[in-house]
Amino acid sequence: MPNLQKQVQTKLAKGLLDLIILQFLKNQSMHGYQVITQIRKSFGVYFGPSTIYPLLASMEKKGHLLSAWNMNTDRPRKIYTITTEGQNMLNFTENSLKMMCRQIGSDTAQTSKSEMKITLNPRSLGRSISTLSSY
Repeated sequence: MPNLQKQVQTKLAKGLLDLIILQFLKNQSMHGYQVITQIRKSFGVYFGPSTIYPLLASMEKKGHLLSAWNMNTDRPRKIYTITTEGQNMLNFTENSLKMMCRQIGSDTAQTSKSEMKITLNPRSLGRSISTLSSY
């Protein structure tokens, strides 16, 4: 059973990866490896460079992120920052996710309203993913 829960958590996190990245970058600019590490630390799932870097590039191409090279470290790193368009997408996605969770909650008699209240931050999103995977 724990393996199934881990699979569900990974699947949900992968489906919400754009949202997760935008949420992290809302709080501070990061380079790609920081994003990978933060996802692993916050959600207990690992997405490698072959998943994260193309996604960051795609999000930048869509105008959700800006990048700039930081040459002031031992190793040059590309730093990503959320744009206004990215913030708008984050707000829209958060609202859509809240609506979906409310709908799931109204269809599930076992779920109380307090369990369905969502404030998206890495910890609460992780708890929400864990709660959904326990169904």
